[in-house]
Amino acid sequence: MGRMDRFHQPIIEPPADGGARRKARSSAVVPIREVGPGHRERIARHLLALDEHDRYLRFGYAATDHQIRQYVEGLNFERDHVFGIFNRRLTLIAMAHLAYPAEFSGAGFAEFGVSVAKHARGRGYGKRLFERAAIHAVNDGVPTLYIHALSENTAMLRIARQAGAVIEQSGSESQAHLSLPTATFASRVGELLADQVGQVDYRLKSAASQARGLLTTVQEVRAAVREGQHKSGQ
Repeated sequence: MGRMDRFHQPIIEPPADGGARRKARSSAVVPIREVGPGHRERIARHLLALDEHDRYLRFGYAATDHQIRQYVEGLNFERDHVFGIFNRRLTLIAMAHLAYPAEFSGAGFAEFGVSVAKHARGRGYGKRLFERAAIHAVNDGVPTLYIHALSENTAMLRIARQAGAVIEQSGSESQAHLSLPTATFASRVGELLADQVGQVDYRLKSAASQARGLLTTVQEVRAAVREGQHKSGQ
């Protein structure tokens, strides 16, 4: 079965050094939030921040700013699913795109693509996003998950292989396909909990960001008052 399009190449961070550090990170909870059309600009900023080599890994070629904007504007949130990891300032530092073909009922597969900001790599975010997208695909009745990646993207292919995917290599490109199990009560509850964690985390970070903004405003007002008092006393 052919791949969907060249906009779903994954780019994954290299593995972290040190077994203990990897183990600690693998057991930590990483809040992941599904994002919608209201986050297009954050998605665009995340992808536009990728350098030329990272864009090559993500899209299969060194995508221009214009091509990235076209990709973001073309995201179909009614059909596809986008998952994101945000830092405390609500900057999107990692995202995954679970893309469905236009005629999903006949195709019977979805395709996975992911990118992680350079400064956020080595934390296992790519693997967590893969797991999050996979459980959603399972609960959505997707029988097969496809990953099309450049063969040099060994980290992504390693994640796919560890998940049990069959990998076929053709020159500079590789394609992995993972047969997914049917949904269970546990898989549905697991996704529900993951959704809750992601939503709560985002709300807390949003509230903290608003509080920081308010504090900054108060400090600016105080500084302006002191400056005014100083000038009036001269």
